[in-house]
Amino acid sequence: MSRITVPPVAQATGATAEVYAQIKKAAGSVPNLFVAIGALAPESLKAVLNAEGVLAASTLSKQDVETVKLLVSTLTGCDYCEAAHTVLGKMTGLSPETLRQIRKGEPTGDAKRDALIAFVRTIQQTSGTISNEAFAAIRAVGYSEAQLVDISLAVALTIFTNTFNRINDTDLDFPPVK
Repeated sequence: MSRITVPPVAQATGATAEVYAQIKKAAGSVPNLFVAIGALAPESLKAVLNAEGVLAASTLSKQDVETVKLLVSTLTGCDYCEAAHTVLGKMTGLSPETLRQIRKGEPTGDAKRDALIAFVRTIQQTSGTISNEAFAAIRAVGYSEAQLVDISLAVALTIFTNTFNRINDTDLDFPPVK
């Protein structure tokens, strides 16, 4: 059960109600993560949603974005985001097997995706400046320098939501990952 108690979506007022209405219009419902952030800090939720809009308009494919978000969530140990990005990954056309491979750290058979996974894993599991080899490897499979910015944004947004969910122990409103 979530540690932070927030009022139901229907009771929201002011800036919180406005941001919830935007989410409901776009997604049909307000995920528990956004309910909690919006109830406590509506401006923070707006900032996250704006950044998500920038990421959605980037040159990364939706599958690339979900690959990054699923991998970061798995590495961070956020069960909420791992469940969410498994569902969202399916919606982008990633197969259940590919999603499992991403979560388990197994090759997917797609050289570009596997290079992205290796790059994000390096970012998450090392400190300091990444090696010239890691930089060269991600560039060699076709990711542009601008896309490296977008990969960084995807990592950063995911770490924010992972961190909040780990603090809150946000109730799952996505099917749990088996």
